[in-house]
Amino acid sequence: MEGSLFSKLAHRLATMSGERYPLHVGDTWCEPAEGCRMQDLDVSDYPGMHRYASPHGLPELLERIVARAETTTGVPTDANNVLVAAGATGALGATIGSTINPGEEVLILAPYWPLIAGVVQSFGGVPVAVPYIGAVEGADDVAPTLDAHLSERTAAIYVSTPNNPTGKIIPADQLAAICSWAEAHGLWIIADEVYEDYVYAGEHQYTRPLSSSRTFSVHSFSKAYGMAGNRCGYVVGPHEVMQELRKVSTHTFYSTPTASQIAAARALDGRGAAWVETMKPAYFAAGTAAAERLGVEPPEGSQFLWLDVAHLLDERGLVGFLEDCLDRGLLVAPGHSFGPYPTHIRVCFTCVAPDITARGIDVLAQMLER
Repeated sequence: MEGSLFSKLAHRLATMSGERYPLHVGDTWCEPAEGCRMQDLDVSDYPGMHRYASPHGLPELLERIVARAETTTGVPTDANNVLVAAGATGALGATIGSTINPGEEVLILAPYWPLIAGVVQSFGGVPVAVPYIGAVEGADDVAPTLDAHLSERTAAIYVSTPNNPTGKIIPADQLAAICSWAEAHGLWIIADEVYEDYVYAGEHQYTRPLSSSRTFSVHSFSKAYGMAGNRCGYVVGPHEVMQELRKVSTHTFYSTPTASQIAAARALDGRGAAWVETMKPAYFAAGTAAAERLGVEPPEGSQFLWLDVAHLLDERGLVGFLEDCLDRGLLVAPGHSFGPYPTHIRVCFTCVAPDITARGIDVLAQMLER
């Protein structure tokens, strides 16, 4: 597995003067909804909140997740379909660890969330990048694209929509074609839907209704409600396999932090939805303004813009461009973290306050000569 490029470069920021624009991490500048913050929890109200929770998840949180899953997907769901995990990352690890044998391959539609390849490798699997977004134009192109990467060792396919890093949404007809193809080849479908609440153009198609017997749908309180530091997410999947996920999670992170689960349950009582109603237009405004300044299409969803900077690269390649960004106090994420994209960068337009983001975007626009 590759380490983070910024572990080699970001230390330079400590010696720099002037304003800094850390647009490389997917996070939010806002605190969670009132009532859903750690300061809102008290032992007198929640005795035992500092003890272990059940590895499966707190009953109250499981109940609210079940209700949400049934409401959003229409698929019958109960607590046995759900595992509360240490963030979506823990949920994906439990899923990969329980469904992939060492040496088996996972097709990863690219560009992809940068940690998924390492998660697959952690459990002995082989990540196979499949250039998809920007390469597939319609549902008829789905099967030929996937066929070109299929082997006798393929066991699963990973899909991220709304997509990190491109901000694109995979259309419903394409997602249906992906699920049909996966079912025809007996593959598991791993649906990363952590940005489900942040769709600005079109609609998000949930994956479980298209193939409930083979889909693991992964969700995150980090992205939905501004709780990244809490490390709480969950996965919803087929009854008969979820016990295997619980075995893997028990032997990796054991259980999700108890206080984080309490805060997550509070977020699902309506306070999180109200927070999203406020943040979604704010995110869209920040993303639209950034896209307009950079001369690219506005985001369809998520919290990111994806740019090709090939015309600016010299003999130093993308690393040299990132160093030039750092010299101006700007951090962006390198394209090769998201698949075979050596000339691309990802920009997060929500990780710092909009005024700081705007100034960072202006620095980038000047570098792009736009």
